[in-house]
Amino acid sequence: MPNERADVPVAIIGGGLVGLSTAMFLAQHGVPSLTIERLRGGSRLPRAAHFHLRTLELFRAAGIDDEVRAQSEKEFLPEGAIIAMDHLSGRKLADIIPSLNVGVDDELSPCRRLFVSQPGLEPILRGRAERAGAHVLEGHEVVTAEQDDDGVTLTAADVDSGETRSIRARYVVAAEGAHSLQREALGIPFDGRGVFSNSITIYFTADLAPQLLGKPLSVIYINNPTFGGFFRLDKHCQAGFLVVNTVGDASNPDIANAAADTSEPRLVELVRAGAGVPDLPVRIDGVARWRASSDVARRYSHGRIFLAGDAAHVMPPNGGFGGNTGIQDANDIAWKLAYVLNGVADPALLSTYEAERRPVGVLTVEQAYSRYVTRTATYLGATDFQPVAPDLEVELGYVYRSGAIAPIPDDDGLTHADPRHTAARPGTRAPHIWIERDGMPCSMLDLYGRDFMVITGPGGDDWATAAARFTGLPLLVHEADAAVAAAYALDGPGAVLVRPDGFVAWRADSPARDAAGALTDALAIALGTS
Repeated sequence: MPNERADVPVAIIGGGLVGLSTAMFLAQHGVPSLTIERLRGGSRLPRAAHFHLRTLELFRAAGIDDEVRAQSEKEFLPEGAIIAMDHLSGRKLADIIPSLNVGVDDELSPCRRLFVSQPGLEPILRGRAERAGAHVLEGHEVVTAEQDDDGVTLTAADVDSGETRSIRARYVVAAEGAHSLQREALGIPFDGRGVFSNSITIYFTADLAPQLLGKPLSVIYINNPTFGGFFRLDKHCQAGFLVVNTVGDASNPDIANAAADTSEPRLVELVRAGAGVPDLPVRIDGVARWRASSDVARRYSHGRIFLAGDAAHVMPPNGGFGGNTGIQDANDIAWKLAYVLNGVADPALLSTYEAERRPVGVLTVEQAYSRYVTRTATYLGATDFQPVAPDLEVELGYVYRSGAIAPIPDDDGLTHADPRHTAARPGTRAPHIWIERDGMPCSMLDLYGRDFMVITGPGGDDWATAAARFTGLPLLVHEADAAVAAAYALDGPGAVLVRPDGFVAWRADSPARDAAGALTDALAIALGTS
C-alpha cells in the first residue's frame, strides 16, 4: 500500500553532487527540500572531480570550504600539473597546464582549485543540507511526475520492494543525470554534437608509486598505440581511475570502441599499457561505460520542473567542467526558488534560470569539446571547434543576460570575459577583493550568499540612505573604500546591486535625482516583478 503523501516546497530528483548541492543551497535560504535518490549510501566508485574556483566560492558561501579542502588533502596531491605522456614509465609528450592553480592568486579569488572524490564530497554536502532541514529519501526512484497549476505530484517507488509513496511539491529540480527520465518524459531533446566516442572509466588498485609518487601531477593524458585517455591517481599512487576514450586505431570507429570489451583481462591490459609495466599487479574495482558527447537540453524547464546538471548538459570530462557547471546551475535555481517560495519575488523570476544558465551550458560544453579534440582526439582532425578559451574566463568570467539583469549600453555580446577586468558589470560575478570585517580579513564575496546588497561608491550617500530605508526584503549596504571602489569601477557617487548568488544585477555610475525610485526599479528587475 502507498505510504501517506509527503508535502515539500521543493523535491529534488537525484542525490548526487548536483542534487545534494541544490538541497544545500536551498537550505541556505531556509527552504526545506526532499531529495529522492535511487542508490542507498551514495556513490561508491571513487570518482574524482576537479572543482573550479566558482564552485569553491559557492562552497565557501555555504560554509563547507574548510571541510572540502581537508577532504581533498586526504585524498589527492594538491597543485599538480596536467601533462601528456606515452605511458607513465615513458616520455612526456606535452605540458598542458603547469599547475592546477596556474594564474590564480588571492587577488582573483579567496579559493584555489582542488580535486576531491565524489564519495568524499557527497557526505559533506548532505550533512550541511540536513543540518539546515533538508531530507534525503534513499533507495527510491521517481516513476511518475504530474504537474498542475499549483505544484507537482511525484510517485516514488522503493527500488527493492516496489512500494510507492506520493510526494507533493511546489517545484521540482531534476538532477538525475544524463539519462534523465524527467527530461525524456517532458519531451525535451538534446541539441549538439551527439556521441563521438564510446568510453570507459576503469577504477583500479595498483602500486604506481615507482612511476608517480612525489611528482606534482594531477592528470596524466596517455596517447599510445594501445589507447588514448587519462589517469587520475590518489596521493599515495596506490589507486585511482583510468579513462579510456579510444583503443587501437582511433581513426576507425569500429576498432576504436573502448567499451566493446570490458572483460577483466582486457581492463588489466589497458591499465598496464597506460602504466608501461607489462606485469603490473592490478585489481579492478569497477568499470563504468559511457558515451562522450557534447549536448545541451533545448529547454531547461517545463512548467514547475527544472533540469540541472547532466540532465541539462553533457560534455566530455576534459577541463572538468561538467560537475562544476551543474553545481552552478543548482545555485542559480536555488536562490530564485527560495525568493519565489518566500513570497519576495514574482514566479516570473524562475524563467530567467534558463535564460542565464543555458548559454553557460552551451559555452562550457563547447569548451570541453575543444579540450577533448586538442588533448585526446587530435586524430579527428576536427576544425569545427571553438578556440580554447582561458580556463579563468570559463570558470569565473561567464556573462548572464536575462530579464533579471539590467541591460547595459553598448553591450558587446560576449559570452565570457577576463574576470580580472569585468569590474562589476551587470551580468558578471561581483569581483573579489580583500576587506576587513570585525578585525579579520574577509573577501567581498563573503558578504553575498543570502541577501541582496548595494555597494555604494565615494559620495554615494543618497544610495546608501535609500537602501537602508528599503522595505519588503532585507537589503544590505556596503560603503566602498578606495580599493573596493576601484575593483567595482565606482569612480564617483554611483552604486552596484549584487544578487544573493554574487552576480551583479544593476549599476548606476552617477547619482540619481530619486535614488529610492531608481533602486526600487532595479530590484523590480532583479526580482522579476517589473
